[in-house]
Amino acid sequence: MSFSERLQEIRTGFERPFWVANISELFERLSYYAAFASLARYLHETLNFGVERASSLTGLFGGLVWFMAVFGGALADRLGFRRALSLAYLILSVAYFLLGSIGAPWLAPVRNAMPLVVLVSIILALPAIGVALVKPSVVGTTARASKENVRSIGYSIYYTLVNIGGAAGPYLASWVHKHVSVENVFRIAALSVFLMFFLVLLLFKEPSRASEGDAPSLSQVGRNFLTVLSNPRFMLFLLIFTGYWIVFWQEFIALPLYISAYIDPKADTELILVTDPLVVISLTMVIGFLSKRMHAFHAIILGTLVSSLAWILLIVHPSVWMAVATLVVVAIGEIIQQPRYYDYISRLAPPGQQGTYMGFAFLPLGIGSLIGGKFSGWLMHHFGEEMHRPEFVWWSVVAVGVVTTVLLWIYDRLVRVESQTGGQ
Repeated sequence: MSFSERLQEIRTGFERPFWVANISELFERLSYYAAFASLARYLHETLNFGVERASSLTGLFGGLVWFMAVFGGALADRLGFRRALSLAYLILSVAYFLLGSIGAPWLAPVRNAMPLVVLVSIILALPAIGVALVKPSVVGTTARASKENVRSIGYSIYYTLVNIGGAAGPYLASWVHKHVSVENVFRIAALSVFLMFFLVLLLFKEPSRASEGDAPSLSQVGRNFLTVLSNPRFMLFLLIFTGYWIVFWQEFIALPLYISAYIDPKADTELILVTDPLVVISLTMVIGFLSKRMHAFHAIILGTLVSSLAWILLIVHPSVWMAVATLVVVAIGEIIQQPRYYDYISRLAPPGQQGTYMGFAFLPLGIGSLIGGKFSGWLMHHFGEEMHRPEFVWWSVVAVGVVTTVLLWIYDRLVRVESQTGGQ
């Protein structure tokens, strides 16, 4: 097939809902990562939470998002993608606006009616509902609004736009924080998703289900959930792999606070966080080609080890540029393991349960963020504020990653092989 013929296939292979959904996802990711990049320092420096509490709340924000993703697919199927997306963007716009307005005078009656930590926790839980509806709706639309011969390209477009949003978000947060105020980072995030609410209402048409059949009943969804929960080998793998995300999420939780407190209080931490998605965009194809012959589970182990050892760079020479170098290596580890992780889980799923299994694939991200927030908060307080040995924060993070790598290797040698011979 010639290039012009392939280009024509791409031009005609996607229906309008595909482009509307994926463009909206770009702006959703932009909003999410803009908020995430600024959140830890906003809670600590603007709302005056202690470092432990600020870290825990930041971990809560990331954790709830991925927990809710387990249930979002079933709900999106029941609502329909158009209603799910429009509802999600409305919820997200309200949530981000409230997050940036916590200190505003008009919210004073609510602040005075409850402890500030309770109010912040409630507001931080709202984006999780929105994101949990967006993810399955966009992925589902990509499947339904793409012809079979270009569907793989559709997912590549989706993944690329997600990472563009992931890079643009921290960059936007950096600009707004520098030129206006950190509160306005969250208000700009709210505006971004509010515009997507109107985009969906005006331009998005519900894609046909084609040959997928009817959406599963709630009772069938419940039975699928119980089936996954009763699979001890799979649940053990997810529990072990949580360690990777405890390590990974420190770039959003501990790193901004660490740089501000121990390297350079004037450093642009939001701009530093652009590093990871830029590396992912630039090197995914190259690393994917180099590692394509590696077994999926071995790629998961190698990626975990690379991302874990990356933090040693920051220990050896704590500086802004070494923080950037650390994130480059963390991103390389992410690229090695992340696509192969989803490939591995998709092959484990029995027929008819792929959606449920892929929903559970997000659990380590959520658990890792929740534990990572508490963990890094304690590390920053104990080793940084009490012992004045902040480098031990990163030695502890490296230790978690190395232990996770060893446990994955043991699982590979003892459990995974056994499960293969046992027909799982």
